[in-house]
Amino acid sequence: MVFVISKDGKPLMPTKRLGKVRRLLKQGLAKVVNREPFTIQLLYETTNYTQPVTVGIDTGSKVVGVSAVTDKEEIFSAEVQLRQDIKKLLLERRQHRRFRRYRKTRYRKPRFLNRRKEDGWLPPSLQWKVDAHVRIVNKLSKIIPITKVVVEVAPFDIQKVQNPDIEAKDYQNGPQKGFSDVRDYCLWRAGYKSELSGKTGILEIHHIIPRSEGGTDAPNNLIVLTTQEHKMLHEGKIKIPKSRLEQIKVFKHVAHVSTIGWHIVNKLRQNYHVEITYGSITKEKRILYGLEKSHRDDALVIAGGNIQERASEWYFGKFFRRQNRSLHKANPIKGGKRPINTVKQVRGFRRFDKVECEGEKGIITGLRSSGYFSISSLSGEKISDSVKYTKLRLIERAKTLMFERRERATCSWLKPRVSVARFHEHTNDIASS
Repeated sequence: MVFVISKDGKPLMPTKRLGKVRRLLKQGLAKVVNREPFTIQLLYETTNYTQPVTVGIDTGSKVVGVSAVTDKEEIFSAEVQLRQDIKKLLLERRQHRRFRRYRKTRYRKPRFLNRRKEDGWLPPSLQWKVDAHVRIVNKLSKIIPITKVVVEVAPFDIQKVQNPDIEAKDYQNGPQKGFSDVRDYCLWRAGYKSELSGKTGILEIHHIIPRSEGGTDAPNNLIVLTTQEHKMLHEGKIKIPKSRLEQIKVFKHVAHVSTIGWHIVNKLRQNYHVEITYGSITKEKRILYGLEKSHRDDALVIAGGNIQERASEWYFGKFFRRQNRSLHKANPIKGGKRPINTVKQVRGFRRFDKVECEGEKGIITGLRSSGYFSISSLSGEKISDSVKYTKLRLIERAKTLMFERRERATCSWLKPRVSVARFHEHTNDIASS
């Protein structure tokens, strides 16, 4: 599938007529403007007739599903992997900033109560994910004439996930009712002794999964230990039993999806016609059509896919950081010379450039001033840990969002298990309930 934009930059309908595309490029009547997804721009005047295109967005905290469909076929399908390092980098930057101010402005006047959060404020990590969803749609709008965007919002009831039988007043009568805080509850639960050895003494509360890795202050993520056991655990001399680890369920990403859904919808409505759907409806439709559980298949159903021909390929996308500033490093610039770990370009190559290495395509994940590079695939598999620059061929410059085309295992028409009329009747029943 080749995507086409007009001479004045407006998106037209994509085409599968590769022979015509090749002739246009050879005759100088078109030029390549993007490699993945492959996009050309016409250099002559043409009509701007387009068909209605609906884009479905399967919102996610780690992976976003995207699908664009017309009345007859699916013209774009993708899964985009989001960054998970925003919080870590912000904490690291704060630490370096504090150290820098301590070194250079030792007697800086304290400042506090000078921050005001606006209405609709989100933590930076969640705000980035909201903006990432919008950026995906904006990027598609440059190569596809989008008529409508359908977004799945998924409000999760975490207590219902943990206990399917919970209802009414049970929400207020949790296991911690009657205790002053979670520490008191954990000590009572453990019988005021260590949950590893049964010893008594000075007791401490330990997070089994650290909060920095998505753990919470929920009682099932806390364990009571003696002071000595707590110290040995952090030193790696003892370990928490596997049976206890299996009892922990992390709902970090579930909470993120619940939070960002309506923020995405409201931001997209500023530029697009947006409709919403719910996860329960998507699940029922996917089962009725016999589709596998995947983000791009969910996006197809969200977009209204029912009898369309599936796209023969799909795209794996990934977001990358744009900068790696020395300002945020522990070793600041000295004598006007940039530290080696912040070198941006070596032999004409930059980090995250897409290159061809001995017949394989990958991205540069590590670069050295000696001219040797580390190459990995877009999904993270290592291709080469040390390859010389002379063996590399530049394919595409680094971008914050990069795609890789992949072939679909099977390409066929969707075959509903029930008639279309019965299908719509069933989905209307779901929506009303």
